[in-house]
Amino acid sequence: MNPEEFAAALARFDVVLSAEQQAQFAEYYSYLVAENQKMNLTAITAEGDVYLKHFYDSVTPLLEFPELWTTTVTLCDVGAGAGFPSLPMKILNPHLEVTIVDSLQKRIDFLERLCQRLHLDGVHLVHARAEEFGRKQSPDRESFGLVTARAVAALDVLAELCLPLVQLGGKFIAMKGAQGANELAQADKAIKILGGHVVADRALTLPVEEAPRHLVVIDKVVRTPKKYPRKPGTPAKQPIGGQ
Repeated sequence: MNPEEFAAALARFDVVLSAEQQAQFAEYYSYLVAENQKMNLTAITAEGDVYLKHFYDSVTPLLEFPELWTTTVTLCDVGAGAGFPSLPMKILNPHLEVTIVDSLQKRIDFLERLCQRLHLDGVHLVHARAEEFGRKQSPDRESFGLVTARAVAALDVLAELCLPLVQLGGKFIAMKGAQGANELAQADKAIKILGGHVVADRALTLPVEEAPRHLVVIDKVVRTPKKYPRKPGTPAKQPIGGQ
């Protein structure tokens, strides 16, 4: 998927890229590839693959759920790595107020430089483990209208990292691949314990290569019990569903 095909794919959803947005995506790609030679940001570096598997894949929540274009959405992206999915979403919808949480300082430093190059305002970068960021004493706990995560962990683990950050009435969107439905079944107990209620499992395919994707949408209907998330490392070692 080259930049022109990327723009055409978005146009099919009535999303028309401005010249500035096209330039932002081009600069994002150039800087990502340049910095990737110095640090491990992504295994995907070919232009067509980045536009398809990173940029297009990242913005699918905006394409599938038009309500996310509202100016009131506060988005927290857990484990964003090189900025996916939140920064492509921010480029498309500048009204999003984005907070990125990542455990590696050098990735946070990269994202800070990237945001400056892309002239992105309203992006807050936090160096922290997700378990610490969402603890009961954190001012950010249950404060976000939307929380996203992509390629971070299995859903039963991810739910414990993300749902404590979602405000009552907000949403957690987990971006999953072909195993999304299986992960959802395994995460059912954890989601309920953490205050979530699954409202959608939107199956879709990426254009060009027809790769399967799942957008699992979970509403926050009850406050998360104060003991969650547990200390760093515990959710991955002892998922709630396995207790």
